[in-house]
Amino acid sequence: MREAPMRSFAFWSLVTAILIYMTLPTIVVLMTSVNPTEILAFPPQGVSFQWYEKAVTYRDFQVAFKNGLIVTTCASTLALIVGSAFAWLVNRYDFSGRRVLEAVLWSPLIIPHFTLGFGFLLLGGAFQLQQGYVMVVLAHMVLVMPFVTRAVYVSLANVDADLSRAAANLGASPLQVLMRIELPLVLPGMAGGWLIAAVLSFTEFTASLYVTGSRTQTLPVAMYNYIREYADPTVSAISAMLIIATTLIMFIADRAFGLRRVLAIDTY
Repeated sequence: MREAPMRSFAFWSLVTAILIYMTLPTIVVLMTSVNPTEILAFPPQGVSFQWYEKAVTYRDFQVAFKNGLIVTTCASTLALIVGSAFAWLVNRYDFSGRRVLEAVLWSPLIIPHFTLGFGFLLLGGAFQLQQGYVMVVLAHMVLVMPFVTRAVYVSLANVDADLSRAAANLGASPLQVLMRIELPLVLPGMAGGWLIAAVLSFTEFTASLYVTGSRTQTLPVAMYNYIREYADPTVSAISAMLIIATTLIMFIADRAFGLRRVLAIDTY
């Protein structure tokens, strides 16, 4: 009888250790961002918010933030349109090559990002589009589209097909069924998928390092270039702001759209 409590204690001890291990880097970043000295140090030797001011006013970061918003908006919106269409196709129709299509759609989840980035760099060179917005947006779209497709697919799977059949039996056209029945039910999944894609696109670094240039560099690339020359806590301040902003966005989105259901953590 004593083995069960011991197993439970060992399990929760392991879970606690894993959570501490995963959150410790975040805590270190948050603490070093308020260090008053010009050298990264942990634990901090005081509290100062001067690096947050520098992060907001530094010209390269301002431009990179604007570039990131442009790329994120375009890539996430394109991923939403294309990913939703593919999710609808895979969920609603049974056809030859369906499994192959699904494998292609999920492949960016297992292919290293630097491989995709290098591939888009070569592709951009072949079409004379290297280091322009087009290649950056396309690369980000491919990287985040599986998350949109997954979110929409789960939402579609939880839609009662009898609702569509009932609407069709009452005389609704396929377009009316889509616009008035299915689309409103899937909209939370689409919104949640777009939001996840936007967060991932804005913070994407590995592939962006290959496809961005001086005019199109995103914020993570600008942060990388900054730490190659300086060792002050400015980058820690930016990282802390990104951590806080992402946490708030995901919390609000979960309350608004139910991301646990969108990601199939909970069922309807």
